[in-house]
Amino acid sequence: MNLHPSFKAVTCALVLGIGLFALAGAKGKEKAASKPGDFTSTTVDFGIVCSDIERSVDFYTQAIGLTELDSFDVDAGLAQAVGLTDNQPFKVHVLVLGKGDNATKVKLMEFKKAPGKKANQDFIHSTLGMRYTTFFVKDISIANMRMIAYGSMPLSKGLQEIPDGRFLGLYRDPDGNFVELAGPKSKK
Repeated sequence: MNLHPSFKAVTCALVLGIGLFALAGAKGKEKAASKPGDFTSTTVDFGIVCSDIERSVDFYTQAIGLTELDSFDVDAGLAQAVGLTDNQPFKVHVLVLGKGDNATKVKLMEFKKAPGKKANQDFIHSTLGMRYTTFFVKDISIANMRMIAYGSMPLSKGLQEIPDGRFLGLYRDPDGNFVELAGPKSKK
């Protein structure tokens, strides 16, 4: 079968054009990747949906040591418009770890009219998604005693030493979320 030369030229041009378009699209995606300088903050804030907001605020302030900063309401329309809820309003309690603009913020919230389902919390690999939060402490012994005094026992047989000489303690918040404390033991 003999193809007309103009058909061959159009086909080559079309294939070449599609290839160049694909390369340009891929190259454009590379440019869209974020860079370290693209962010206004080097900290990451995160939210935790709780079954009992008062109990969770108490745990994160008394047992962990965060400070309650403020709270704010998110109306149902905005929550739905940005994709957070199915038209459910909510209140966010903002807790901070430290002072200043770069302090990490933990945002606690509860949905009394639309309570969430508990995830499988047996182990960190039991459910996909964010599985634990780590707080780095100055003295793991003091932090561990504060957790025990609060009623949150370590999940392991005491504090576990890691290769760099620090110790880890793994606990659960009131909803069963994993909370990891890491730090050195006091040198007494």
